[in-house]
Amino acid sequence: MASRWWTSYYFVTPMNVFPKIIACIRVHGWLSTLLAGSIFLGSSLAQNAASSGALPSETPAKVEAVTDSFDYVKREVMIPMRDGVKLHTVIVIPKGAKNAPILLTRTPYSASAQLSHAQSSHLGPILNGYDNAVEVIVEGGYIRVVQDVRGKYGSEGDYVMTRPLHGPLNPTAVDHSTDTYDTIDWLVKNVPESNGKVGILGISYDGFLPLMALVNPHPALKVSVPMNPMVDGWRGDDWFHNGAFREQNMPYIYEQEATRNNSALWWTNHFDDYDVYIEAGSAGELGRRHGLEQVGFWRKLLEHPSYDSWWQQQAMDKILAAQPLKVPVMLVDSLWDQEDIYGAPAVYKAIKPKDTGNDKVFLVLGPWHHGQEIDDGSTLGALKFSSDTGLYFRENILRPFLDHYLKDGAPKSDVAPVTAFETGTNTWRRLPSWPAGCASGCAIRATRLYLEPGLKLGFDVPKTTDAAYVEYVSDPAKPVPFRSRPIQPVGYGEGFTWAQWLVDDQRESSGRPDVLAFRSDVLKEPVKISGQPIANLVASTSGTDSDWVVKLIDVYPDEVAAQPAMGGYQLMISADIFRGRYRENLETAKAITPDQPLLYHFLLPTANHVFLPGHRIMVQVQSSWFPLYDRNPQTFVPNIFWAKPGEYQKAVQRVFHSGEQASFVELPIVEMK
Repeated sequence: MASRWWTSYYFVTPMNVFPKIIACIRVHGWLSTLLAGSIFLGSSLAQNAASSGALPSETPAKVEAVTDSFDYVKREVMIPMRDGVKLHTVIVIPKGAKNAPILLTRTPYSASAQLSHAQSSHLGPILNGYDNAVEVIVEGGYIRVVQDVRGKYGSEGDYVMTRPLHGPLNPTAVDHSTDTYDTIDWLVKNVPESNGKVGILGISYDGFLPLMALVNPHPALKVSVPMNPMVDGWRGDDWFHNGAFREQNMPYIYEQEATRNNSALWWTNHFDDYDVYIEAGSAGELGRRHGLEQVGFWRKLLEHPSYDSWWQQQAMDKILAAQPLKVPVMLVDSLWDQEDIYGAPAVYKAIKPKDTGNDKVFLVLGPWHHGQEIDDGSTLGALKFSSDTGLYFRENILRPFLDHYLKDGAPKSDVAPVTAFETGTNTWRRLPSWPAGCASGCAIRATRLYLEPGLKLGFDVPKTTDAAYVEYVSDPAKPVPFRSRPIQPVGYGEGFTWAQWLVDDQRESSGRPDVLAFRSDVLKEPVKISGQPIANLVASTSGTDSDWVVKLIDVYPDEVAAQPAMGGYQLMISADIFRGRYRENLETAKAITPDQPLLYHFLLPTANHVFLPGHRIMVQVQSSWFPLYDRNPQTFVPNIFWAKPGEYQKAVQRVFHSGEQASFVELPIVEMK
């Protein structure tokens, strides 16, 4: 940026003749003449200034904003923590507020930016952006507080990615639990406009922090709303999925940790991210080329590729399962969350058994991408939902829920224990628990959907006499793209479609020779699933390591009259990847015996979907999902981060579908009693 700025300066200012003169004089060896002339010129200018008097600056030493007409008051404070570190906190109070509850968000993404989305005298426009449910905050009369976590932007202290709790991974006396406690304690004592009740909410990393607040919570914390939270970075959130590394998150790691204010930016050398990652070879080599080893979290990832105690001790579902349930919690999950699809259902499963009164743990499942619940939820990619599902959530679920716990004298909310959007029929369902197919009168039956010979898919057990397997060749030099090329980097904003990749049409993949596409007959009756499908893949590889990707897909009719572009559309409903070296033990990598049929058993993400009559069900199986996930060399190496070029080898992959070796996807099918 500096070089471009100075180039502009030379050609715009009235003095642009001087750089050109200097260059000319240097070329002709007249530098001494220039120096003598400049001394003379400087002396003359000084004499002229002295004779005419100084020209005072028109910029005040400090400007005071005039905000008398604003409908809010903004305060910026540094709140002291128990170890003396002060955290930058922005407080926005509706003008004239009295006995108002506080909605707190803690963030590594700049508190000032989150409360300055527009330069406006009105509260709504300054909030209209990430992490701010505007209708809830403005219409509800809430005091909005956003705080930079320690080590980021305006806060003091040291930054650690998703800083662990005090204990084996954090020898200090402070963590996000203590920082939240100290922040709430300060707020209720120093914000006289409040009623002393605090709720905490946030999305993604900001959703992980409301979970941390549940550990030894402050008495004034009355409710927590973790939305799309980071929960377990190895099992299925940001960093790994079942051992496969999420390579496209490397720029985030660099930009998040290299500087306090995210000013150091990742660079690229190709328009297509597919080329960026394949050119470097391994993720470790790409990191080396970018100097990523300078940041601490990357070094930790390199040291912990398996699901060892370092990961397990940070998993929030495990942590909260061991904590008493003191604060009401609403977990918000997006059915097509392209970043943190694992977290919210995992926490719900861990803490719901403690909710003996069925009145403290709530779950919302929406048809959204990551964070779309605070945005327009009418569509997602090519999908249309017939209503603004995001607005429905904010007005009919989130606001009455928060009001009930935070506002003095507010009516009891009528929010169901589980509110789940049913995709396929585009219907909201009020449910007593999760998974549940309906409010009453139905049951969920685990049903095997078999991969059959001839790339068929059905509910009948394949015969022993049928063909034993179908095969394909997986070539790491030509990995299967996770979406159509050119592939964009991870990003939001105009022109970016990253948020939509989980609903991309899968037809391009189904036509590749290294992707198996098993397809059912046309459905005559609806098939409804509620819960987590389970992949049970009996497969072999000619290599000594392998990845397996299983995708459950809704295939639309060949023609869709109301929406022609959806004709034949292949919509992913639930899909994930599993790194074969962890087949026996997630903590310890082990080479695969070549050409031996083995069972790969792993959960797919939560779904609440109806496959409608006239549609088909499809299951795709492949061995790469690139560059979202790093390539498996298909040769066993101690650490795939450092796989060498010669270790990436083609492999013959076989999927078995006969008799006792039949592969299937177990579906949580809803049946009426």
